[in-house]
Amino acid sequence: MRPNATEVLHFSEDPTITRFVPLVALTSSHGEALVWAVDDARAPDYWFPRQCPRAMAWVGPNTTRADQDRIIGAGCGDRVHAIEYDWLQRLLSVNLYAYRLPAERFHPFGTPPSAMVSTDTIEPLGPAEPVRDLLELHRAAGIQLRLLDNLWEFWDEVVESTLEFSGIRLRNAKPRPE
Repeated sequence: MRPNATEVLHFSEDPTITRFVPLVALTSSHGEALVWAVDDARAPDYWFPRQCPRAMAWVGPNTTRADQDRIIGAGCGDRVHAIEYDWLQRLLSVNLYAYRLPAERFHPFGTPPSAMVSTDTIEPLGPAEPVRDLLELHRAAGIQLRLLDNLWEFWDEVVESTLEFSGIRLRNAKPRPE
């Protein structure tokens, strides 16, 4: 599930949204009311249940071959997503939906951009579209999906590497092992 060039996507488990009203996210550090969406490059970050903690890493222009081979794996592509085993059944059974929104109403957020945002109320371009088999989406995109008992050791390796990365809902991960 990816947007075309004139769209961005908003992923949700709610298929009944008819308009997106800017809100201040509970975890926001900037305090601005926004509507959040993602472009094509960041869409795979959201092929998960909303509350699922995930650690993601990919090859960037400054990534060393050693880090790519060590963390992603030799011959295993250029991107890996990791979740905890406890989230696998939820990943397999979630009813996830994507809303297509007009890209011209959004601007990049963050450096480098991690999302697209708008301060306007936005109406979707159509009804919510079911996002089907999340495992197949990962496979078709060439993204490794790794299952771990606990995310923290992997996450620590990723953030100390030369890979580019993103962690979403990490507060929902199991505690760090002692």
